[in-house]
Amino acid sequence: MARSLQVFEETFPIAGSFTISRGSRTEIHVMVAEITDGAHRGRGECVPYAHYGESLVSVRQQIEGMMDLITGGGTRADLNRAMAPGAARNALDCALFDLEAKRAGRRVWELAELAELSNAAPPPDMITAYTLSLGSAAEMGKAAQGAKDRALLKLKLGGEGDLERVGAVRRGAPKARLIVDANEAWSPEMVRSYSAALADLGVELIEQPLPKGKDGMLAEIPHPVPICADESCHVSADLAALAGRYDLVNIKLDKSGGLTEALIMAKQAKRLGLGIMVGCMLGTSLAMAPAMLLASLADFVDLDGPLLLAKDRAAALVYRDSYVAAPTAELWG
Repeated sequence: MARSLQVFEETFPIAGSFTISRGSRTEIHVMVAEITDGAHRGRGECVPYAHYGESLVSVRQQIEGMMDLITGGGTRADLNRAMAPGAARNALDCALFDLEAKRAGRRVWELAELAELSNAAPPPDMITAYTLSLGSAAEMGKAAQGAKDRALLKLKLGGEGDLERVGAVRRGAPKARLIVDANEAWSPEMVRSYSAALADLGVELIEQPLPKGKDGMLAEIPHPVPICADESCHVSADLAALAGRYDLVNIKLDKSGGLTEALIMAKQAKRLGLGIMVGCMLGTSLAMAPAMLLASLADFVDLDGPLLLAKDRAAALVYRDSYVAAPTAELWG
């Protein structure tokens, strides 16, 4: 059947605001690619990220630029050869995955190429991190009290005062496991001085402490707390150079340009002895659903985007306590 492609921009309000070291926002703008063949529909959602030079306009243009490939029956392999990694390719790649599953009448994890990863079984319910926005120590301590029953908290940090912030969170949620994300905001001196102190506070992971391209010193110092690459890690070709600097890599579909490349990354990370974190941009359940296929391979899962929104989509992912369940076919895959 002939295929058609449509692109939609949608806005979803955040519950309150969301703050990291690079700024705050109160809503998210997502782009959805929808591919239909007359009988079936496949969808994929992406979030353009200005830090990587993306905008709603640029992402829409990139998606629409693939119109001939999509309507002409192009495959995911064709797409990955034709497009650079990023949000636009992610939306199309995930839409093609969804369409493929719908046309086959099978769940996406049952497709042959995923069998070695998923054993053709639904992804199990997984513990996901719950993110606390960057704020003062008092603000983050108060937020931690409200989230003290969460099994795993992820703290957005910003540099000076971070030890006080983490200490306040530890007091507010004494039983929670903690990971921290500096979003490139630390100096080398901070990495050295903060790491041991964070280990004493029970922190299990430090995410991207230094700016991309300025993280070489991580290969030269001890890691009292394992360190995870985020901004420094986009696609499988990045991984070999990171193996001596980082202990884990954060795989995000909007960075990798879709689930197809993310699966390649997961296999490559395992070969290199790197741990895996599966992460997300702020997005709806439609953006999280494909990443659930990677969750069972990960040491840490951070797919809490919908929990930070004031509203989500119909047929949304089910979050129960600290766990997230596999998507229904109505949502994706």
